[in-house]
Amino acid sequence: MPAVTFENRRDGCYLGESAALNIINEEIVVASGQGVLFPGTVIAKITASGKYGIHDTALSDGSQLPANAVILFNRVDATSADVKAVASVRGPATINGNMLTYKAGMSNAAKIAARNALRVKGLAVLPQHAGE
Repeated sequence: MPAVTFENRRDGCYLGESAALNIINEEIVVASGQGVLFPGTVIAKITASGKYGIHDTALSDGSQLPANAVILFNRVDATSADVKAVASVRGPATINGNMLTYKAGMSNAAKIAARNALRVKGLAVLPQHAGE
């Protein structure tokens, strides 16, 4: 289930202009078994536990829903244990779509749906950074 990643990313590398970081970001828990995730990974809430995992349209645990998508702010290693992390959950903020990471093999349509859901939350992925 690992996503394609870039290991040299700094925390919040995807953020453009935004409100104060403490307004758009929240502490979350990334569920055990997700592996090493990097800043800019699109993750989503798992309905039953309230924890987060990689946004994956092939699942049926809530993490497949674009409306549950948020963006991981910092690097985490959730290979073998739950990990507290920070995620951008609402705007206003502009997002550099070139810095977002999705589950490997995710279709362009699924990426667009996730970005549209993020836009509804005020996390505006700039059109020129659409990444299709």
